[in-house]
Order: sequence, then C-alpha cells, then structure tokens
Amino acid sequence: MRALRKPIRSFRSIAGAGFLLMLPIPLAAQSSLTLDQCFEQVAVQYPLAGNTTLYEDQLALDLEALDKDRLPKLDLNAQATYQSEVTRVPLAIPNVSIEPPNKDQYRASLEVNQLLYDGGRISASKKLSAAATRVNQQEVAVTLYTLKTQVTELYLSALLLQERKKLLESKQTQLESQLEEVRAGVRFGALLPASADALEVELLKVQQQFSDLDFSRTGVLDRLSLLIGTALPEDVALQRPEVFFTPAQELSRPELALFELQKDKIDRSTEVLTKSNLPKINAFAQGGYGNPGLNMLDNSFNTFFITGLRVQWNLFDWNKTQKEEQSQQLNKEFIEAEKETFDLQTRMVLADLQSEIDKLRQALILDGEIIALQEKIVHSAASQLKNGVITSSAYIVEFTNLYEARNHQTLRQLQLLQKQIHYQLAEGSYSKSF
Repeated sequence: MRALRKPIRSFRSIAGAGFLLMLPIPLAAQSSLTLDQCFEQVAVQYPLAGNTTLYEDQLALDLEALDKDRLPKLDLNAQATYQSEVTRVPLAIPNVSIEPPNKDQYRASLEVNQLLYDGGRISASKKLSAAATRVNQQEVAVTLYTLKTQVTELYLSALLLQERKKLLESKQTQLESQLEEVRAGVRFGALLPASADALEVELLKVQQQFSDLDFSRTGVLDRLSLLIGTALPEDVALQRPEVFFTPAQELSRPELALFELQKDKIDRSTEVLTKSNLPKINAFAQGGYGNPGLNMLDNSFNTFFITGLRVQWNLFDWNKTQKEEQSQQLNKEFIEAEKETFDLQTRMVLADLQSEIDKLRQALILDGEIIALQEKIVHSAASQLKNGVITSSAYIVEFTNLYEARNHQTLRQLQLLQKQIHYQLAEGSYSKSF
C-alpha cells in the first residue's frame, strides 16, 4: 500500500516553487533547517534589513555636510542700479567743484567669510544627526524583531505537519503489518474477508491524509520561504528548537532601547535650540570693483576692499526658544508614558503565556498516561482481532484512538514549545541574533 502514495502538488504550489527559484539565496542542497537559521535569514534577506547600512551612509554624508560649515564661504556679488537721487554737498566752496555721484552705479565684489565661533551649534547638530540615525536603526531592529513571531508561527506550523506525517507513516506501517496478519487469517479461513477490506479502507484514508499534509506543508513552507527570503526544498527537515525556559526578571526588548534613543534624540534637539541662540563670530574680507568705489565722490571705476569681524547675536526672540524647549520636554514625557504602557502590556502578555505554559505542562502529563493505557488497549485488540474475537472495525476504532492521542500529545508539545518561545520573545531573551 505504501507504494500507492505519490507526491501530489497543486498548480499554486508548482507556481510558488517556480517563483522561489528566483529568490536570492536558494537552499536546494540544504537537508535540515533550524528556527535560529530562519531568524538569521530574515535579518539579512528582509527588504528593510538593508536600511541599517543605508542609515550609516546617510549619517556619514550628513556629518560631512555639517563640517563644510566650518570652511570659508566665497560669495560673488554684482549689481547695476539706477537711483532717483544721489548724495549732494549742500555747500558752495569758491573755486571748488564737487561733482555728485552718478545716478547709475555699478559694483562687483568677491566676499570671503570664515566662521570663527558658532556657539557649538555645528557640534550639537552632528550629535543630533547621530542620535537620529540611532533611532532609525533601532526602529529597523524593532521591525525585524517583530518578524520573529511570524517566523516562529510558520516554522512551528510546518514542524507540526512534519511530526504529524511521521505519526501517519507509523500508523500506515502498523496497519499494513496488521493487514498482512489478517490476510493470512483469511487465507486459512480463520477470519472473514471483510476483516481485510476494513483495514484496506483505513489505509486508503491514510493516503488521503498524506495528500492533505503534503499540500498543507508545501503552502506553509512557501510562505516561510518568502518571509525569510530563502527557497526551501519540500523535503527540508525542520529541527525542533531547544528552549531552555528560564524566565528573566527584566525585559530586554528592542522597543525599550528605542524609547531611550528617542529621548536622547530630543535632548540633542534641545541642545541645538540652545546653541542656536549663542553669538556667532565671522571674519570676512571683501574686494571689488565698481563705480563709484568706496569714495562716493569719485565718479570713476575703482577697486576696493573691506575686511573685519562680524558678530551676530539674537538677544531677544520673544521666548520662542524657551517655548520650543518646553515642547521638547513634553515629547519626552509622552515617550516615557509609552514606555511604561509597553512595559505594562508586555508583562500582562507574559502572565497569560505563563498560565498557558503551566496548563499545557499539566495536559502533557495526562497525555502520557492516556497513551500508555491506550497502547495496552490496542495491543489487546490486536490479539483479539487475530483470534477472531472482534472485527477489524472494532480494532480500527481503538487504533485510531491511539493515533489521535499521539496526535494530541504532539500538538500540545509544539504548543508548549510555541508558548515558551513566545514568552522569551516577549521578554526579549530568545535568540538575540538581531
């Protein structure tokens, strides 16, 4: 009967597999896969993961641009004007003729400005850019961390189907063995032919279950492959994760680090506001050519130059800076409230998960006892079937009960594993690969 089972794939699965061949890192030769490997793959292959490096590149450009403010600035100015009135000397001096300036005037100049002191604004702006980059990178880390839950769900779903398939193969082997014994009894006239028919019907049902499991597992693996950006072969063996469940006392979620970085960014922004109001000192030199030059009474084109220091200080801004700083402090309070809310909600989730873990542990103890008793019942039923005391239908009922009990045990084992992983993900202690 085992030879009758052939892999069946839908058009969707075939199309999905064809698409997965185009993914960046195929694992066609990989025979096994772990949950930690999936975490590592999603941290590299997920489209958002590359933003961490891009933010580093962006920061380098921003810092370089800010450093340019320390370099001399060269400005070229040129103008040609015509004015309705010019300065005239209202005195008549004998034998002296003072010509007023021309109403049409021309000037071209080249001015060099060198920043000498900016009150620390550039340094504060560089710190703000670095703080903003850390916030952006941590937001990427938070997004990638939340993907761990999705990866875990898909991985354990595929693992459950894999374990169910193993149980089904064991069921098929036992049924085939039992069928051979029944057929022998039929040949010798000890059993009725209908006894073998019932077992063959049950084996056909097993074939249907194999087909359902294959389709389901293919669909789950396709979704997992898309999420981690890696093509997975259908025969990949998923390894059961090893979880050393020891609840931590403190949370270490990336969201908590993000809250602190956001508050640090606000501090850096406040510092920029403060530094912006400090005096700025520039040295400048201007050279030019115009008509008139610096001597307004000389109506001819002349060269000229001016050099000196320039101080700029905003002494009064109507408390604008103070209001902006107060607004920034309110933003810090908002973030602190979000942090406390996140901490409270996370601890509530942990309490629920702990309750589920305790319940599943107790249920697994009873599962073990149920399976032990059911195995005895099936062993007795097999002996009775062999001796013609019961029908094969009665045997199949007890055998199916044993199979379902083992299925329930496997399901609860993986549910317990899932809850333990979710617990450690919720507190931030599981697989800190990203």
